[in-house]
Amino acid sequence: MRFRRLVDGPSTALASATILVYLLVVVGATASLADAAASCSGWPLCTGSLTDPAVAIAVTHHVLAAVTGIVLLTAVVVTARAETPRRVTATALLALLVYPAQIGFGALLATGAGSSVPGLHLGVGLGIFGTLVLALAWQLEHETGGSDDPVSTEDVDPIEQEKPSEPVTPLAEQPFGARLKARVSAYFRLMKPRLMWLLCLVAAAAMALAAGTSLAVETIVFTLGGGVLAIGASGTFNHVLEREKDKKMSRTSDRPLATHQIPKRNAIAFGLGLAVLSVLAFLQLNPLTAVLGLTAIVFYSVVYTLILKPNTVQNTVIGGAAGSLPALIGWAAVTGRIGVAGVLLAGVIFVWTPAHFYNLALAYKEDYARGGFPMMPVVRGETTTRKHILLWVGVTLATTTLLIWFSQLGWLASITTVAVGAVFIWATIRLHHEQTEQAAFRAFHSSNAYLGLLLIAIVVDTLAV
Repeated sequence: MRFRRLVDGPSTALASATILVYLLVVVGATASLADAAASCSGWPLCTGSLTDPAVAIAVTHHVLAAVTGIVLLTAVVVTARAETPRRVTATALLALLVYPAQIGFGALLATGAGSSVPGLHLGVGLGIFGTLVLALAWQLEHETGGSDDPVSTEDVDPIEQEKPSEPVTPLAEQPFGARLKARVSAYFRLMKPRLMWLLCLVAAAAMALAAGTSLAVETIVFTLGGGVLAIGASGTFNHVLEREKDKKMSRTSDRPLATHQIPKRNAIAFGLGLAVLSVLAFLQLNPLTAVLGLTAIVFYSVVYTLILKPNTVQNTVIGGAAGSLPALIGWAAVTGRIGVAGVLLAGVIFVWTPAHFYNLALAYKEDYARGGFPMMPVVRGETTTRKHILLWVGVTLATTTLLIWFSQLGWLASITTVAVGAVFIWATIRLHHEQTEQAAFRAFHSSNAYLGLLLIAIVVDTLAV
């Protein structure tokens, strides 16, 4: 009975319809790129041979459209019969009513009527997808939400410093090799190395999109080298500016400046040195890349760390611009300008950031309250945060589809965004129901997996063309 209730539940029905609609939209975008409509004469049936890949794509798309329509109708019926908020039922019904228009645009596309039809077909599909994401978010809020009060510094206990089980030899009294290793490790931690692999992968994907198979080794070296230095400089300045707040939070209390492993003046000098080297590396490519690199350092260090993070609940949303700049840097490194595909990739990173970081904010809600940071779970509560995570996941998947369509990426990117995107949605739905730190970390890691695998797929798809 429990399994049956789960299957028949409105949120499960809406989630199924949402994922199928997204699959349909992505397959449709890829089918358009493959000129499947032109190869498949007749609608809704195809008279071409299924051995033709384009015809096979078109047939699969038509069958998937029929299955999706049935699932969407079922979701609306299940939602209408259950005790759901009226806005959920109305939104799901709206998606169902618009669905025939989407089929109509597909029929026009198959007959080759009008150059604007492919864009309209994709736009309406993404609209239906967005409508279902909204209905699902509201339904999950109804099923799992509660009344959350803001959390202040007074509501949480200060962290307790763990006492070492054995006496610790002061660093100055340790052998030279041990002191050197500790110093190097401390400076390396200042650079926030965990951020480097993903941001460098963003720049690599942008370079691949801009250059394809003609990407020069020199461009790769100076772009990624300058990027590592820029990330290191930004991380170092962040450590310097947040050193007092870091002491109040358990996840940051062991950072090098919070524990006085490195003097503040040395850290500042180290950060400035990294910033200068970063700009010099970018200048070997072109001035625009250097300007964007310096902008990224200043934005993260000053705008995000000093202005946004301690003062507004929208710090994560606006701060996503810092993570999106490597996409523009990678594109500019190759072309010397900013292109539409580079902006779309930057847009994917920008909208992915809240869906990613809000999970971490949930897991460390009390820690952020201790530090005095107005993160979404601290100010608006966990229910609102979980809802926003799902909404941002939807925006991320939609923006990725636009990037795939505009950049004419291949099947690997399409399969990746659907498969790993479904896992991303699933982890977010589980977060709504479980509401535990473990569930928040699961969703956090699924967001990392989504972006990392998507970026790799973009690079492979581009180089394979």
